[in-house]
Amino acid sequence: MDTRRQELGAFLQALRSRCAPEAFGFPAGSRRRTQGLRREEAAQLAGISPTWYTWIEQGREVRVSAEVLDRLAQSLRLTPTERAYLFEMAGRRDPQGAEPEDDSAPETLAGLLADIAIPAYVMGRYWDILAWNAQATELFAGWLDQPQAAGDAMPNMLRYVFLQPQAREFVVDWETRARRITAEFRADCRSRFEEPALQRLVDELMQASAEFARFWKQHDVLERQGGQRAFKHPRRGFVTYGQITLRPVEQEHLKLVLLKPERA
Repeated sequence: MDTRRQELGAFLQALRSRCAPEAFGFPAGSRRRTQGLRREEAAQLAGISPTWYTWIEQGREVRVSAEVLDRLAQSLRLTPTERAYLFEMAGRRDPQGAEPEDDSAPETLAGLLADIAIPAYVMGRYWDILAWNAQATELFAGWLDQPQAAGDAMPNMLRYVFLQPQAREFVVDWETRARRITAEFRADCRSRFEEPALQRLVDELMQASAEFARFWKQHDVLERQGGQRAFKHPRRGFVTYGQITLRPVEQEHLKLVLLKPERA
């Protein structure tokens, strides 16, 4: 039996057992042999047949549509985390998963940057730089040290790398890094390709940068990794850093990027 189907069935059974019948409009009664909703009641709430629901819980080889999963999630009143787990175990894309998340750095995370003694910044879902510390401002001179007026777009890593000429001098081995950044961005956005904001950014970059258009059309995908990052700083010359990327548990679309200076 497929492990994911088995886990999906066990997960639904556990959820159902925690549901108080009276909270869903069913009499509690004293004749219930088990705690929680019956399979027939869960099926009724989701608008599917009891047999079909039973097969899902039994982990049988049935294809559960995203529509059925959506009805199950709503009828059983799942939390966002439970809903995401339900769809993941079923191998389906959540139709509500494309709804934009709040793409801002939480105050606690942004405030933490000031306590970090090395260059650090928070990057959003489209690789906007949402917050950064003084050390990052000094490192990315000519970019993050530029004044921002109210209503201005946030600095964006891809726009910087591909559209600002100074980046080609600043980033050592620019073409290799730019190619990898494109592949990392494609992999990072694999669940958000239908979002209009992402499509606008990609269209903008493809029209403005022949290199980005070439790299994007190659369809390379790479997970974002740490490792050495080398820069040619306008005042300090050649500098190298070890990059570490962390994701907040509660907002996994954000990235906390740390750059630890490496000794020459």
